[in-house]
Amino acid sequence: MPVPPLAPLEVVDLEDERLKRLNALGHFLDNSIRIPGVGYRVGYDAVIGLIPGVGDLIGFALSIYIVLAATRYRLPASAVLRMVLNVGLETLLGTVPLVGDLFDATYKANARNLDLLRAHLAARTQGGAPPSNLRFYAGLFLALAGILALAALMLFSLTRALQTLFGS
Repeated sequence: MPVPPLAPLEVVDLEDERLKRLNALGHFLDNSIRIPGVGYRVGYDAVIGLIPGVGDLIGFALSIYIVLAATRYRLPASAVLRMVLNVGLETLLGTVPLVGDLFDATYKANARNLDLLRAHLAARTQGGAPPSNLRFYAGLFLALAGILALAALMLFSLTRALQTLFGS
């Protein structure tokens, strides 16, 4: 008796699924809340940033996750550097009370970074991706650690200054 042929397996494009998840996270962090009457959108990154001290560090961690996940697509070093600068700028300025929160809501580093990733993927389909550089990514890791340490130092200094100013 002949064996019936197996049904074809459905192939899932992992790269496409990862990109969908990154886009969803970026939307959640930068554009998921519509402000009624104004039509402007903000995300939960700005809301999380309102939590004194830890809010900006949580936002930093989520933003860096997007950058690190984007490196799986073999981005050129210049694109990764721009992504890190976007996150670093948003994190450092985000530590300033009120002004930083407004900057966080308008700058939208995650949306900018995902635009960079999409531009790279579009260019890759037309030509090819440059090889990744391990030394560059090791330096990037050190730069990220430095940004995190600087943000923590700024938060600590600001907290000390406020305590001194208000005598607590």
